[in-house]
Amino acid sequence: QVQLVESGGGLVQAGGSLRLSCAASGNIFSINNMGWYRQAPGNQRELVAAITSGGSTNYADSVKGRFTISRDNARNTVYLQMNSLKPEDTAVYYCTADVTVVPRTFPLDYWGQGTQVTVSS
Repeated sequence: QVQLVESGGGLVQAGGSLRLSCAASGNIFSINNMGWYRQAPGNQRELVAAITSGGSTNYADSVKGRFTISRDNARNTVYLQMNSLKPEDTAVYYCTADVTVVPRTFPLDYWGQGTQVTVSS
């Protein structure tokens, strides 16, 4: 079994910063892509940022230049540094990881439980 545990959410004023962390644990052989999604009330879940095991990154246009995704492969942890936060960034943020549990098998997609980020105006 694999678990993803997020931390770092909270309430911040517009223009402020937060750093989210997500640690994967359990029966892990390797992790390929890791990423962050978010879902605001009434909206579909959307990709915020993603990072490969080699460090290549991809961002939603709405967060480019403000958010930075990084990872520590030794700790199976992915981070999301969020700067210049806006009220429209308010959402539940979920981390995800493509985890290979058994060598030479297809990776499985795991999700964290979500952490609330609220940006006040």
